[in-house]
Amino acid sequence: MTYAELSNFLSSAFNSSLLPVILHYFIPVSPILMAVGLTAIFCNVWMRYVRLKNFNSIKYTLLELKLPKDTFKSPLAMETVLHALHNTSDGSEFAQLWKGETRPWYSLEIMSVEGEVKFMIWTEDRRKNNLMSALYSQYPGIEISEQEDYAKSVQFDPKVWKIWASEFAFTKANPYPIKTYVDYGLDKDPKEEFKIDPLTHLIEWLGSLRPNEQAWFQFVVRAHKKDQKKPGTFWTKADLYREETAKEIDKLLMRDPKSKFQGTEEVQTNPDGTTKIVTKRPLISGGEQDIVTAIERKLTKLPFDVCVRALYIAKRSSFDTPFGIGGCISSMKQFNAEHLNGFKPGGKQIPGQLDYPWEDYKDTKRNYYSKRVLMAYRRRSAFYPPYKSKTMVMNTEELATIYHFPGSVAATPSLDRVPSKKGTAPGNLPV
Repeated sequence: MTYAELSNFLSSAFNSSLLPVILHYFIPVSPILMAVGLTAIFCNVWMRYVRLKNFNSIKYTLLELKLPKDTFKSPLAMETVLHALHNTSDGSEFAQLWKGETRPWYSLEIMSVEGEVKFMIWTEDRRKNNLMSALYSQYPGIEISEQEDYAKSVQFDPKVWKIWASEFAFTKANPYPIKTYVDYGLDKDPKEEFKIDPLTHLIEWLGSLRPNEQAWFQFVVRAHKKDQKKPGTFWTKADLYREETAKEIDKLLMRDPKSKFQGTEEVQTNPDGTTKIVTKRPLISGGEQDIVTAIERKLTKLPFDVCVRALYIAKRSSFDTPFGIGGCISSMKQFNAEHLNGFKPGGKQIPGQLDYPWEDYKDTKRNYYSKRVLMAYRRRSAFYPPYKSKTMVMNTEELATIYHFPGSVAATPSLDRVPSKKGTAPGNLPV
């Protein structure tokens, strides 16, 4: 069938005079469109392949951190450690496209097995020396040792184990900070008896777990950089976090043309007799000014992309919904501030106690997500497929609030500490 015959057939079939015109322009460019589409698909598949190959070629390690008994430093010390982890280098474009290199990421973890609480950090083996040096510099008495991955100890069997898991999300937009250690007054290094450490609630709850129960908290972090795709564009990269922050500040200061609080308009007469309309903007309140100050302070510190996960795992006979699920959620609420930001369960979440059995026939959904979240946790995956998650932007002050080493104010007996004070860092660290 010739082009003319095809056009006539389709034109008569659809009774449209536009179809031949469309075909006249579409058919010549269709190979180009097909090539572009196939290239986009191929590039995506290729990037996933080379990244996965690169991930599998890297050796990883899990470090257990034993805290000294006399830890009196504020979370500012951990904030200094986090500075050493802020690496925005993705490698050269050649390394990214052909070797699958990516920005390094770390997993800061607090876990408990039957009430035994431990602090862990997961990292690439080649980066552990830099991390250990940063930790020793701020916590001279700390003890660091490499351990087997505890997450591999649970081989999911729905007849034996039951899991609840959730990835947390912000209650507000990224620019709003959570309630940090500065808000709790810990930046002033108060005496131990006067400290109010928001992390103690989480540690105490982890220490109260009973036999056959486990709870894992994971904060997967990588340095935030200007690499987000600008909406409405194909290649343009932007820092959407900072753009969003500027918009939020403009709204609060009522400089946004779309703001509902633009004030009242009145006619003003000029000296030459002409008139003009002037909009009087209302003054912002002291509370609104505090919010603006908090948002601006968040911008002054190094940002990270963060995925927060929590898992409660127990034998089916020991699974306690109010204690386990309620404990995971409530342990994150002390970082919430109504006028600023906070955490809530969101994103990928394994359902808890369902009201009706037909909502999840034979626990099909629960078992599927249980396997996936276990695999994502073990791989410490959050930024790339196949376990890509929606992340939040947090600065070093916020991260140091949710992950730092508490002093003796955390009196949990099952929190393993170094029994004696150590002097300086070992002089034989590997190079």
